Amino acid sequence: MRTTPKLGAARRAALRLALLSGLAATALWLVKPVRADVTVLLEEPYSYDGALAGTGHTAVYLSRVCAASPTELRRCLPGENGVVLSRYHDVGGRDWIAIALIPYLYAVDRPEDIPLLVDVKTVARLRNQYRLNHLQDVAPNDPTREIPGGNWTQLVGSAYDRTLYAFEIETSEQRDDEFIASYNERENLPAYKLVNRNCADFVRQAVNFYYPKSAKRGVIADLGVSTPKHIAKTFYHYTSHHPQYVSSAYIIPQVPGSIRRSKPIHGLVDSIFKAKKYAIPLTVFHPVLAAGVGVIYVTNGRFTPPKNARIYSPDGTFGVRLTEEERRSYQKGLEEIAHTSADSNLHRVKTSWRQFQEHAQLDLTAAGNPMLRSGTNDDSIAVGLSRSNILSSSSHVDLARELLITRLRQELAKGGPPKISDSQLQRDWELLQQLTAKSAPQVAITSAITQPASSLHTDR
Repeated sequence: MRTTPKLGAARRAALRLALLSGLAATALWLVKPVRADVTVLLEEPYSYDGALAGTGHTAVYLSRVCAASPTELRRCLPGENGVVLSRYHDVGGRDWIAIALIPYLYAVDRPEDIPLLVDVKTVARLRNQYRLNHLQDVAPNDPTREIPGGNWTQLVGSAYDRTLYAFEIETSEQRDDEFIASYNERENLPAYKLVNRNCADFVRQAVNFYYPKSAKRGVIADLGVSTPKHIAKTFYHYTSHHPQYVSSAYIIPQVPGSIRRSKPIHGLVDSIFKAKKYAIPLTVFHPVLAAGVGVIYVTNGRFTPPKNARIYSPDGTFGVRLTEEERRSYQKGLEEIAHTSADSNLHRVKTSWRQFQEHAQLDLTAAGNPMLRSGTNDDSIAVGLSRSNILSSSSHVDLARELLITRLRQELAKGGPPKISDSQLQRDWELLQQLTAKSAPQVAITSAITQPASSLHTDR
């Protein structure tokens, strides 16, 4: 007999209050932007950069400019959402590459195909599939490897690896057209140099094309080197001091999953000031120098995004961050739902989900929807990974439900940058309720999860 998890009266009331608060905020914020902007994207560091310098990356997003190809710009057509331009070292023999916003953030063409939960394997295969479809000229096949190496992977799926902060200001049609003509005409040849022609220098020159002197190098805070943090800081200060232009800031959360979370962004000086591995030896052996570094950081190096920044959703809408009370209410309700199962063998299902995720491989449907599939064709388990197919394409609903519970737990975790907006959380919560309603006792699945799918499959 199918049962539906029920909450106590007090917790139902708390959740109802949280949902009503979310709806009220959504009515104010859930509006798609109608103007065009130039936006500095400040991207948190991860991997080796996060462990060492921690300066992160920066790129420029233009909402009215689109890509005719990865190296040629044009005006956007109706329904298109703009392009991200970025400079990376040794990518396709070019100085800059243009990628549409959704692929740049999520390595898919459509928002509805963004995975709800990711791991390293899934991200690698999504990136490679996008490369095969769109980036063969920039990153051609390697006869010795299934997925070619190189920094092209930085161009797609940025939000899987890190949280991004966006600082935007309005543009004019005339200036957009001038930017397109200028960047299409100039040579697009390798120009990267770590000190004076890095990613931050590229963004500084791009935004200064629209608003001269709006972004500057950190002469003191970064010893004259352009860093992503200082470019964003000076650009944000410029927008704040020019109220005649419409401007705003928003946050693009890192996609939930098993990929390690990104780290806070540093400049050159504050990476020394805040890191014990640098600060302690400097204080011991060069106390005067250490004091100078501290003064520079306090007076010039600090910068954090505004606390009232909006939260971006992949459908192009914005919401607000949860209050602490709302977060706790949702979290308590989630844990009660997680411990109340339609199947008395919930513990077995949880264990099976971990095993399933470990052995499953990415599979793409004919429509491009991502799925995780494990086992052989005759004895396989499939779970839809995206909002568009998790309900319709999951052969085991309990696994899909555990996927969403795992996502929600990460979204509601305390600490760090905002992980989700109120409106996006409400959509996730409603999806969990639908999966819970569909959940029913199912046959054991351990036989299907021990064999990984043979390879990435697509019907395209």
